Amino acid sequence: MLEISDVAKQSGIPASTLRYYEERGLIRSAGRRGLRRLFEPDVLERLGLISLGRAAGFTLEEIAAMMSEEGPRIERTALVSKAEELDEKIRQLTIMRDGLRHAANCRAPSHMECPHFRRILRAAMTGRISVGSGRSTGLNGRND
Repeated sequence: MLEISDVAKQSGIPASTLRYYEERGLIRSAGRRGLRRLFEPDVLERLGLISLGRAAGFTLEEIAAMMSEEGPRIERTALVSKAEELDEKIRQLTIMRDGLRHAANCRAPSHMECPHFRRILRAAMTGRISVGSGRSTGLNGRND
């Protein structure tokens, strides 16, 4: 059995987050030693799955739905959907990266005089580029 402090140390996840995960039903303590929660060693693998899911952009609710007592039950369609969302974010970030590089090296007297920068600005103003929106229309008006 591992005390919560050991789990926190080995996983790199703060004890407060572990308590929150337990409250949300993502992990379960096996008992207590005094006031300290005790966990089975396999909680570390479960925390790894939670961390992987969070890094991929899944919400805690989505991750909780994938967890069962027997282990994770991850629908492949959910993975494909999340991969497509990540592809869209990559496209958005690529547009922003390229725009920033252009702005940094542009020879126009000011960014507002640069036609390329103005296209990026118009796209941002109209919502065609927005990393948080999950959608992207390229600077030329077509989907990237």
